[in-house]
Amino acid sequence: MEENKIVFKVRQEDEGLKLRAYLKKVQRLSSRLIKGAALSGRLEIDNKRVKLNHIVKTGESVSLNLIKEESQNIEPEKMDIQVVYEDKDIIVVNKQPGIVVHPTRSYPNGTLANGIIYYFRKKGENCIVRLVSRLDMDTSGLIIVGKNQFAHMCLARDMKSKNFQKSYIAVIHGKMDDEEGTIDLPIYRNKEAGIKRVIDERGQKSVTHYKVMDNFKNAQLLRLTLETGRTHQIRVHLSYLGHPLYGDSLYGLEDDSQYIKRQALHAYGLKFPHPRGDRLMELKCDIPQDILDLINKIS
Repeated sequence: MEENKIVFKVRQEDEGLKLRAYLKKVQRLSSRLIKGAALSGRLEIDNKRVKLNHIVKTGESVSLNLIKEESQNIEPEKMDIQVVYEDKDIIVVNKQPGIVVHPTRSYPNGTLANGIIYYFRKKGENCIVRLVSRLDMDTSGLIIVGKNQFAHMCLARDMKSKNFQKSYIAVIHGKMDDEEGTIDLPIYRNKEAGIKRVIDERGQKSVTHYKVMDNFKNAQLLRLTLETGRTHQIRVHLSYLGHPLYGDSLYGLEDDSQYIKRQALHAYGLKFPHPRGDRLMELKCDIPQDILDLINKIS
């Protein structure tokens, strides 16, 4: 398989479909990707450009060229980017605490995206930053970026599948009632409260699975996996149960600055299908030093 192309082989049971329907229903590509690829001449069958009303036949090779001209209004900035995994389609980085993921009005530069753009340009790659996942400024850990439109589309689509799993570790005040369990509580954003979220029946369904990994005097180390991905989900759920994260200035109950300078939350694990569909990726990164220091202080 050519690195800059995705090739699909038409099966007998799919013969007779129009190319548009074949790509959408069989290969599960987005309408936006299909339309854009057709308009720019990046779709071919057996090395010949075709239109979307072409009727596919058994054995034909449908190819999608991933190379396209694109730009992004993000200034490249030299930064220490910790790359955990990278190939032609994706890059996974270990974000450090205190770094905003993407430029905003309050943080126009110095973000992870600025650093990744610099990294791409230094390597001679004309990629833009297509974030698949995001983390709060003071949450550390793994973030996936799609290096082309196809990869980003596949990963965004598959985030809702059981094969896509995001795992975190957190240090909480107090102790959970059970060693493992599921928190299923709706999270609501009251616009008058700014960025803060609350548990409210008007909110979106939010599900967090947890398991106690270690016990301390009046604290615990938890491993958590998200079934849904709401903003501040872990922080809101645990705070509501009376077990806020150490260092959480927004949802916490006390000043923990003598222990840690940010919320003790780290996205340490990712499991997801690779966009090319040939393997299930499983990546992990180490617990950062400030959380290790916190554990030593409270042990």
